[in-house]
Amino acid sequence: MLDIKWIRDNPDILDEALKTRGGQPMAATLIALDDTRRTVIQKLQDMQSRRNAASKEIGAAMAQKNTELAEKLKAEVSEIKDLMPVAEQEEREAVAALDDMLSRVPNIPFDDVPVGRDESDNVIKHVVGQKPGWNHPAKEHFEIGEALGHMDFERAAKLSGARFTVLTGPLARLERALGQYMLDTHTMEHGYTEVSSPLMVRDEAMYGTGQLPKFAEDLFKTTDGRWLIPTAEVTLTNLVSAETLEQEKLPLRFTALTPSFRSEAGSAGRDTRGMLRQHQFWKCELVSITDAESSVAEHERMTECAETILKRLGLHFRTVTLCTGDMGFGARKTYDIEVWLPGQNTYREISSCSVCGDFQGRRMNARYRTKDEKGLRFVHTLNGSGTAVGRCLIAVMENYLNEDGSITVPEVLLPYMGGLTKIERSA
Repeated sequence: MLDIKWIRDNPDILDEALKTRGGQPMAATLIALDDTRRTVIQKLQDMQSRRNAASKEIGAAMAQKNTELAEKLKAEVSEIKDLMPVAEQEEREAVAALDDMLSRVPNIPFDDVPVGRDESDNVIKHVVGQKPGWNHPAKEHFEIGEALGHMDFERAAKLSGARFTVLTGPLARLERALGQYMLDTHTMEHGYTEVSSPLMVRDEAMYGTGQLPKFAEDLFKTTDGRWLIPTAEVTLTNLVSAETLEQEKLPLRFTALTPSFRSEAGSAGRDTRGMLRQHQFWKCELVSITDAESSVAEHERMTECAETILKRLGLHFRTVTLCTGDMGFGARKTYDIEVWLPGQNTYREISSCSVCGDFQGRRMNARYRTKDEKGLRFVHTLNGSGTAVGRCLIAVMENYLNEDGSITVPEVLLPYMGGLTKIERSA
């Protein structure tokens, strides 16, 4: 969430930023709502001040035995008391209207973010590795998995409908191995603390990281009003909600390997075959809580941590800086890591690492205390995939495909595979 004081001081900057994101101007509407809020608050304060003053004047009138004045003042106080609930309700409504509008305003991109409309305007940051050179034809992951007999979409559809997958045997183990490898690397080498957190959260947690109210249709909701997490970013970031941290204890770095749940409401007809875009998938999430001065450097560090996974798996990928029109709602800057998929003959996102500034900190009311300042600051937050396990499985299957249809297990995963070095067709 943005600061209304900043918006009042910088309306043109806000509207220009929204324009680069493909949005409409909002500064005038927000300032008008804030004017209403201020007017109502001032009205209520004036009523409270007059009530308090009149109450004192009653005592003075009684001391002077001026009964007529005292009764007149009592009537005034009584009238104010009757009107105050109405004024208090007006205040609540004015504050709620402003907060609701503010909660729907996306974050302001950094100045160095490329301006553009969509993914075609993203800028390549760097490219790592080489595309595999084969004599045999490439295949898509679902062709490979079904031919091996370890990937079943029909049974998944029987159980749950479209956009679900059943993996069995060594392919299920390979998916598990990838997740465990990511988690071990980030905790043992990159300094992240492993967290086992809930998969269902309350409204406040979704609001804190920006999924609510704007993106409710992309989420799954339980019958008791909780939400299934679309990413562990929600729980990991909200670990510090409504807390005051000490600056010297920052940054905090958290990671979790969890299922994620998304309705994919806006992707009808896209990636309908295979397991590239699922309602349920595993992801290793990275979250950092930092101070204002450290967040930009932490963004580079987090991206490098995610890239390390792909480098050690021997996967070819590129990292791109997302343009203003392609960035997520809460981000100030985002790097997407796109892995090469030979079966599709294209790059596909496998990780997205974003720095959010104090956008989420303000929504969560999460602050930190410095040694040199009396006031508190809002924490800065970052999140990224380290990486999406299902998509990494797809990449391994397509890049490690052998001519006979088997899959070679990447060397770094061998300790997790129980001696299995190759995945072959089930007997």
